[in-house]
Amino acid sequence: MAMDKKSRKDLAREYADRPPQIGVYAVRCAPSGQSWVGSTKNLDKKQNALWFQLDQGGSTEKDLQAAWNTHGKEAFTYEILELLTESNPHTLQTLLPERHTHWTSQLGASRLRGV
Repeated sequence: MAMDKKSRKDLAREYADRPPQIGVYAVRCAPSGQSWVGSTKNLDKKQNALWFQLDQGGSTEKDLQAAWNTHGKEAFTYEILELLTESNPHTLQTLLPERHTHWTSQLGASRLRGV
């Protein structure tokens, strides 16, 4: 069933108007078993930014870039580990790095630079 123009516009506006998702994510390389954990104030945009940097060979994360160059884009997944619903910026300033550290330790992963 095709969606009419108004419905598409309404859905697009709802998507654009929603607040960014804040949280912790993992990038995993299946062939090597390596994992990297990062945190961000915009989970929706982070994967695209990471993949673009890696595709261009411009990531400052040298071991991640090396794995990408060796195994290719198809070998990688992006996984949201934890969404934070806290809206107080002062609390987030402490909470986000704490959760980043927790997940890095929990997964035995390399740490990506956070927010």
